[in-house]
Amino acid sequence: MSHVAYESGTQPECWERAAALAPAQRAVLPRPGERAAIVGCGTSYHMAQAAAALREGAGHGETDAFPASEFPLHRRYDRVVALTRSGTTTEVLDLLAGLREAGVPTTAVIGDPATPVTALADDVVVLDFADERSVVQTRFATTALTLLRAHTGLHTPAVVADARTALAEPLPAALESRTQFTFLGRGWSVGLAHEAALKMREAALCWAESYPAMEYRHGPVSVTGPTTLTWSLDEAPAGLAAQVRGTGAAWVAGRLDPLAELVRVHRLALAVATRRRLDPDAPRHLTRSVILTPAEEALR
Repeated sequence: MSHVAYESGTQPECWERAAALAPAQRAVLPRPGERAAIVGCGTSYHMAQAAAALREGAGHGETDAFPASEFPLHRRYDRVVALTRSGTTTEVLDLLAGLREAGVPTTAVIGDPATPVTALADDVVVLDFADERSVVQTRFATTALTLLRAHTGLHTPAVVADARTALAEPLPAALESRTQFTFLGRGWSVGLAHEAALKMREAALCWAESYPAMEYRHGPVSVTGPTTLTWSLDEAPAGLAAQVRGTGAAWVAGRLDPLAELVRVHRLALAVATRRRLDPDAPRHLTRSVILTPAEEALR
């Protein structure tokens, strides 16, 4: 079994632990009414998008999400939360250093406490039980999102039950034979759709796209056809399923919690990688953390 397959399969237990941990972290996570930003890179950025939409949608305060490399330092926030599995990513460390200089309170949600990020963030939440050996992120990312979701009061035991269902039930037949994969979301699940597409690219080297569901009709549906799988992680707009099927594409309607639907996509990515005889633990051109050399930083 690959590392990513094993780690993906442990997500329900990790989510339970994160939800139980959330109340003890209340003081270091954004409080109701605060203006907050959540940052990350790659997968962590997509989780930041989902968490920001959840928090603001729950009425807890304005919440933005940014890639760490694109954070607008001229904006004022009451707290910035950085999601970083490795704690070594150059863009995150640089941003935290800049925020400390500006006097902005920061919290890092990390997988490995023995990393440089702990010296730069004001507060740290350690999810070492969800850390991973794999390059491709699964359980750390979804566990960090569960922590923030529980903090806003939006996590329930039903989410964990859905994740177990996602791991136990067979995938719909013949999905792994498709060559183009499109994932759709609405609201907070748009970030999850972006992450689903990233998993297909990383683990299985697939042509994968992602969109807000209502935006799919505004151009992207034009490249949909008989080799396409279109998967809605959340409730789909009326008429969209019929339109997609009319192109000859396969349509998958999300019926579980959107985060559990992402677990199903993890399984699909592994199935496609197996079909293509790829090693999901060795994704092409990727490393576990992006650490820039001084010369590379000078070119940024």
